[in-house]
Amino acid sequence: MGEQTQTQTQTTQPPSSLPENPSPAKSRKMSSHSSPRTAIFLPITRLLSSDDVVAAALRHLRRSDPVLAPVIDAYEPPKFENSDTPFLALAKSILYQQITHKAGTTIYNRFVSLCGGETRVCPISVLALTPPQLLQIGVSARKVSFLHDLANKYRTGILSDSKILKMEDRALVSLIAMVKGFGVLSVHLFMIFALHRPDVLPVGDANLRKGVQMLYGLEELPRPSQMEKLCERWRPYRSVASWYIWRLSEANGVQGKAESGETGAGSRKGPATT
Repeated sequence: MGEQTQTQTQTTQPPSSLPENPSPAKSRKMSSHSSPRTAIFLPITRLLSSDDVVAAALRHLRRSDPVLAPVIDAYEPPKFENSDTPFLALAKSILYQQITHKAGTTIYNRFVSLCGGETRVCPISVLALTPPQLLQIGVSARKVSFLHDLANKYRTGILSDSKILKMEDRALVSLIAMVKGFGVLSVHLFMIFALHRPDVLPVGDANLRKGVQMLYGLEELPRPSQMEKLCERWRPYRSVASWYIWRLSEANGVQGKAESGETGAGSRKGPATT
């Protein structure tokens, strides 16, 4: 795909000296005991970070799609273990866009150092970094604008970690896609690998579409509009099915790109790591 990050992320806890971004685990626990105020917020949701949920997904997918079952049997079950805060995961994805993993790691480490450590990466610390400071460590001018736009949307309350963790999938896509540098595909990947949402289908991902073409022996690459119908049987675990289709694509040497204009919030294996 286009601009994207790779592999997994590290655990981080927010510092006491700066405004906190609550950890996903803590925020999910809190949201499970609160009453949604509007329809856009989720009820108690089971996430892919639970082995029980992944096991249930595999049972469902084997039963609902016998063609996919051999692919599932060929790989160990996926692990969705990223525990970065949503803000850190989104900022990290911006830094890894359109560059190699090695270059992204170098820039990310410099960025973390400027913020005072990984646990201090928050909207306030990012907004405190000037464009010249970020340019000096290798962040492009375009990505500087993306980082500041993300941090500003947190500062003004348009975004927050608690909103992101509780919001219903469709509303969340619309909300995060408002941030510069994030398209629908990149938000889908963020939802799978950073938020561990179980039923996300990244229809704009070329590798996923090619994998579906191979799986079902289709003559032509399915269009994004066709993917929903083709993959309907995978509900409510389309995220897990997608993970296996990406493995199938990789095993067959497929290296597709994202739809034009997309940027990445996570690779098809997981978000970025340092």
